[in-house]
Amino acid sequence: MVKRDDPIDALFRLPLTEFIGARKALAARLKKNRYADDAERVKALVKPPLSAWAVNQLYWTHREAFDELIATGQRFRKAQTSGKVANMREALEARREALLNLSNLATEVLTDAGHNPSLDILRRITSTLEALSASTSLAADSTPGRLTHDVDPPGFDAFGSFIPSPATTGRAPKPQPVSSSKKSVTAAGKSQQKTAAAEASRRAERQARVNVAKASVQDAKKALTAAQAQARSLEAAQKRADAAAKEAEKQKRQADERLKKASAASEDAAQRAQSIALEVGEATEAVQKAERAVEAATKELEASFSESPK
Repeated sequence: MVKRDDPIDALFRLPLTEFIGARKALAARLKKNRYADDAERVKALVKPPLSAWAVNQLYWTHREAFDELIATGQRFRKAQTSGKVANMREALEARREALLNLSNLATEVLTDAGHNPSLDILRRITSTLEALSASTSLAADSTPGRLTHDVDPPGFDAFGSFIPSPATTGRAPKPQPVSSSKKSVTAAGKSQQKTAAAEASRRAERQARVNVAKASVQDAKKALTAAQAQARSLEAAQKRADAAAKEAEKQKRQADERLKKASAASEDAAQRAQSIALEVGEATEAVQKAERAVEAATKELEASFSESPK
């Protein structure tokens, strides 16, 4: 049986583009070592989508923030059991802050890995984090750090549980006890039953409206969290672009200065070359003049020898 140890954890901690290759290599290694069943289980591991991969990275690289989110869910469930509304509200607020923090961290994780943290991706990340914090038990393929898919957020039933049920604050009137000897209820008993049924219906309708409203609020908060994270991502990208533009301008100024110096040096060199060319011309002319003088002197010497008495 595949143990929950480093090889599997390391697989889910890798960059998403390396998952398939690493999974094949691990399965081949297990098979070579005669762990055929383990190899098959590894081969069956599904490559997570980008959103689930990001949640896995939050678990591995930002464990303190991740654990804080899970702790807020546990505090809420404890407060819910006690029925103290103030404690539930406090836990929900802490949970919202933890979700916002993790969403911002997810944006950094995605950006640093070269991915585009789109609004839809961030919304799915937030939904998965919310589901993990609200769940008391998870499926085998929904283990934090090893997610292979997005986890569905809580449904209306879970949203409805965020506030005390009417049953905890008051009970419907009980029907009047009927004597075993009577074959039918009295008119007063029927009236009380109708009143109780109407009250129960009104409570159920009111609770349904609350559930729907609560779900809408949660959806709006998730959208807000995703939008805030997207805005922070764009701000960070803008800062990086501004820094790159400043660096490029600096390099351009330096290049202009180097070009200016090179142009001045080139002009000086050209002037020096021209001056040297003039000097070379003058030296050449002097050499030619000297050669003519030597030639004349040589002829004169030869003539002197020829005129000498024999």
